[in-house]
Amino acid sequence: MTFDAAAILGALATLASITSFAPQAWKIIRTRDTKSISAPGFTLTVTAFSLWLSYGVVLNEWPIILTNAICLVMAAFILMMKLLPQRNKDAVAGALDPNG
Repeated sequence: MTFDAAAILGALATLASITSFAPQAWKIIRTRDTKSISAPGFTLTVTAFSLWLSYGVVLNEWPIILTNAICLVMAAFILMMKLLPQRNKDAVAGALDPNG
């Protein structure tokens, strides 16, 4: 059996990228607190993932497309929660975590 170093590195990078946003998104759902989130920072992050996704589409590279599409959704969710008024934030978080 041979190992493709590029595929292994890509899979590890994908896993790290995707899982890096999950704790922050879950914390926002549980606490409904976004005071420490930078709106300009996450706007830049969403822009970056949008550009990486577009790059993957142009190259027709599914690993780039899939990874950045998932990261874009999570980063956009965090940005949306930052920008929403508190009552809307509570409604979204309540729908995603009814026990919270």
